[in-house]
Amino acid sequence: MKVRVLGCSGAIAKDCRTTSFLIDERILIDAGTGVGDLTLDQMLLIDDVFLTHSHLDHIAALPLMVDAVAAKRTAPLRIHALGGTVAALRQHVFNNVIWPDFSQIPSPSLPFVVFKELDVGSRISLEGTVIEALPAVHTVPAVGYAVTNGGDYWIFSGDTERNPAFWDRVNTLPVGILVIETAFSNRERELARKSLHLAPHALADELEHIAAAQSYPIYITHTKPAETDLIMDEVRRFDDQTHARGVQKHDIRWLYAGQELEL
Repeated sequence: MKVRVLGCSGAIAKDCRTTSFLIDERILIDAGTGVGDLTLDQMLLIDDVFLTHSHLDHIAALPLMVDAVAAKRTAPLRIHALGGTVAALRQHVFNNVIWPDFSQIPSPSLPFVVFKELDVGSRISLEGTVIEALPAVHTVPAVGYAVTNGGDYWIFSGDTERNPAFWDRVNTLPVGILVIETAFSNRERELARKSLHLAPHALADELEHIAAAQSYPIYITHTKPAETDLIMDEVRRFDDQTHARGVQKHDIRWLYAGQELEL
């Protein structure tokens, strides 16, 4: 399984694109601004989009992508998301004010998009690839995802704060790669807490939930462009401190747009 990082930044700037991952050229996990780097032919290969939540940095490119390829598609694009996320998209994006309601045109019987509601714990199988919705703790209804094509899992936390239920499930899976958000530096820890994001001190606590028998690369995502270097320095420092207390040292890496991960 190949995971292409289209975007993984918490905001935009030169070379910084917001969250979107392309699985085996045909499944999108989130649809942030990184989708804009795909060609039309590459967009046409995508039949399924799985959204973690409704915030703009995770959906910004979705309406534009649909518009770009709609005339060439032979079947509706399937958008999978929590019911709350679907409701937000219908009310605030595909509402014929901000953007056309592509779930009703060119006709209700043959629309450009169809919404597929899922729940935490839902498992969807698409031509051998299984996508499971994992719990997330955020300011709006949100999930993370676990994805496999029969081998090790690629795990994405989505936007989340401390989340014991996430680890309860992840620790039962054969994890190959974990992608986890750390949106703010420790100097912004109060803002991180209020907005239900992780900062390095909270990430360190979260990583202590990893089962002792598990060991895998951990990629840090969703950093703010102005704080990326500081966040990564703080993450590594906290990992060193917890290791000094007898906790296993983690293989922590920085995620960047254009990167390709293989499992």
